[in-house]
Amino acid sequence: MRILNKIIYSVLFLSLLTTNAQEIKMNEYTFGEGFNFSTSNGNTMQISTYFQPYFESRSYEDAQDFGGLNRFRIRRARLRLDGKSNNSRFSYRFQVDLTGSGEADNDLVNNYLLDACVSYDVSKQISITFGQRATYTDNRELLMNSSSLQLVDRSRLTSAFATIREFGLFVDGNFKLGGTSYLRPYFVLTNGDGQSIYGKDRGGLKVGGRVDYLPFGLFSNFGQFRQVDIVRELTPKFVIGTTYSINQGISSRAGRESGEILYLNALNEESLPDYSKFGIDFLFKYKGFSCLGEFVKSWTTVPSDITQRVRTNGTVTSDFEINGVQNKENYIKNRMILGSAYNLQMGYILKSGVSIDARYTHLKADEFSFLNNGTFYNRPDHYTIGITKYIARNYGAKIQADCTYMTNNGGIDNLNGTPISGNEWITRLILSLSL
Repeated sequence: MRILNKIIYSVLFLSLLTTNAQEIKMNEYTFGEGFNFSTSNGNTMQISTYFQPYFESRSYEDAQDFGGLNRFRIRRARLRLDGKSNNSRFSYRFQVDLTGSGEADNDLVNNYLLDACVSYDVSKQISITFGQRATYTDNRELLMNSSSLQLVDRSRLTSAFATIREFGLFVDGNFKLGGTSYLRPYFVLTNGDGQSIYGKDRGGLKVGGRVDYLPFGLFSNFGQFRQVDIVRELTPKFVIGTTYSINQGISSRAGRESGEILYLNALNEESLPDYSKFGIDFLFKYKGFSCLGEFVKSWTTVPSDITQRVRTNGTVTSDFEINGVQNKENYIKNRMILGSAYNLQMGYILKSGVSIDARYTHLKADEFSFLNNGTFYNRPDHYTIGITKYIARNYGAKIQADCTYMTNNGGIDNLNGTPISGNEWITRLILSLSL
């Protein structure tokens, strides 16, 4: 897979060199949408960027031994290049996040590279993309640009179940049916190991897809992939979709990394569980009002030939004790994201550019699942209210604040590992500036 990554990067680099060899002129600049360039031979390229300073404060009920936990950081700092060849069939995308955290919200992850892919339009209805990009087998919120989020950050459903980005083959379809309706099917074939994987690929491939149905026509200005109805759709716009995927041999909790969790059989060969995920979601927009709904369910199949597990320090053990009992299947399940969740959020943007938004997310963990982990999860209910001021009539500049109340499911820890008996509050503030 390392060779395939090099091929993609080489193609992107050569595309840039070809562009630079021509006479370049800037066609237009739209605040919030980026710079658009063209060359004398018809190639086009768009350069866009945005950054988001971020503040977060956590507090806990019934916690008198310590104060709240505050955090300042740059949440995202992204640079994106989109290009198209003069015959309009080939295009490419290259995107990096200079913070290194991407969408993972994990200080231990250094994923500077987000997108690196090349697309070919087979026809007006079918496009094929090869490389690394967001996957269609995630929930709908993950298909939306992070600079256009309705609230400060994505829902807990997304952070728990989404793979975020993967490397492989992506096929897009766009077919007009009778009247104004459209059908958009997607097919995905990836390595199943998440993004920026340069080492050994673990397990088999991941296969999946999505089917979207739009009964009232297409959204305006890419509104299907942006949360707030900032363009104020003049007629109702609605899309409903369903997804399914199976990751054959997963070596992490949900398929976001490679080699994080490994198991062996009696011959010391890797034997990894399969991971399946199903989802259904919708988006509705009309005259400033928007509503997003999502449901996802995951499950696993554990191979019967597993006899050993690899510890984090590289040593091997046959110990699968959980709750004082040796149970291999339950031990393995307890390290994975297994269960279901649903997310419902809605909001309304006034003509003054002020948006009032709310969200409710519920996570239901299986009996044996990492969703029961007290430090990162075990908070089934998330209630969020937020307010946003859009400084421009697009996503060029905005300031957002929201507050989330999370219920304690019988035992949680704060980020320092201190046990907490009460519920948790998170207040966030973010400034987004796009060029």
